[in-house]
Amino acid sequence: MTTAAITDILSALVSFDTTSRNSNLALIAWMEQYLARHGVASERIYDSTGSKANLWATIGPADVPGYVLSGHTDVVPVDGQEWTNDPFTLTERDGRLYGRGACDMKGFLAVCLAMVPQMRAGGLAAPIHLAFSYDEEVGCVGVRGLLERLSRQPVKPRAAFIGEPTSMQVVLGHKGKRSVKVHVRGRGCHSSLAPQGVNAVEWGARLVARIRDIADEFAAGGARDALYDVPFTTAHVGVLTGGTALNIVADSCEILFEVRSVGADDPDAIVNRIIAHAREELEPRMRAVAPEAGFDFDVYAGFPGLDTAPDAEVTTLAKALAGRNDHAKVAYGTEAGLFDAMAGIPSIIVGPGSIGEAHKPDEFIEVAELERCAAFVGRLIEHCRAR
Repeated sequence: MTTAAITDILSALVSFDTTSRNSNLALIAWMEQYLARHGVASERIYDSTGSKANLWATIGPADVPGYVLSGHTDVVPVDGQEWTNDPFTLTERDGRLYGRGACDMKGFLAVCLAMVPQMRAGGLAAPIHLAFSYDEEVGCVGVRGLLERLSRQPVKPRAAFIGEPTSMQVVLGHKGKRSVKVHVRGRGCHSSLAPQGVNAVEWGARLVARIRDIADEFAAGGARDALYDVPFTTAHVGVLTGGTALNIVADSCEILFEVRSVGADDPDAIVNRIIAHAREELEPRMRAVAPEAGFDFDVYAGFPGLDTAPDAEVTTLAKALAGRNDHAKVAYGTEAGLFDAMAGIPSIIVGPGSIGEAHKPDEFIEVAELERCAAFVGRLIEHCRAR
């Protein structure tokens, strides 16, 4: 394995515009062909439309518990961003490789693929699995189908390493998240007759105030986890919209809010508290005027948190493979919590590049980071030989 091989593969991966709104099948086909050239069979796990797919491959004995190297194939849009070069053409400048997804997270995928010949030559006693997903950037959607299948397998992997950009630091936790859309149904009328209507915007604002109160409650006295930048659970309203004109009582309103929870708190329980307030405190008063009024809740996205123990076997192994003893938790969400919650696979987040470079114009990854990641995978190969 050489740095040039990683760079060549990364150049190919970046050239595919796998923005989440697009199909990723052309990229999946390229990966399949690459693996096949090295004698590795792979399997697609499609979405319901057949336009996107996860890719699963195993190097080594399939009937022995092994280790997963996992990453997503989709990237965020470049719309409205000012790039120095074509974002879908890998460009090298001063030891940095620029391109959409170079950091988040095709750099990790390139390392995994470049190391396949070494995996094949290794005489592995425990397998290394490659799990490449779709639609991570829109709510960790795609990997769920792959994990449903894994959860039914008689032999499950011992652990998973999710290669999100952590500068190769071992990350053992992230917050859980729930994203909720609320439709407030009121009754419209002329504003001069406001008491005869139910103002959806005003009742929506009451719900927003309750969400704010709950957020303040967690900030003041909720559970704490000092490894997070914000060490407590948060609740946040991002959108409140409704109404058409000042002289019309609004009959409809939409709210988008989220909950991000530390490991000690249950995000679903928090969402249920908010729903209960709407059902028990607000709706009876609204329906006293208009029986059709009320709230519709849709938990439209989310993922479980990750809270791997510092002394867990996977944590100890990850630190040995990374050649460092520290660990951290991160604010952003990943697929790692799903590996643990859906398939019972202990997980660690560790990958090349800085999350601070992700999603930005002129996104880049340093060549040195890719080399450090390759050293991590190389040590994993040796570990799997020795088992």
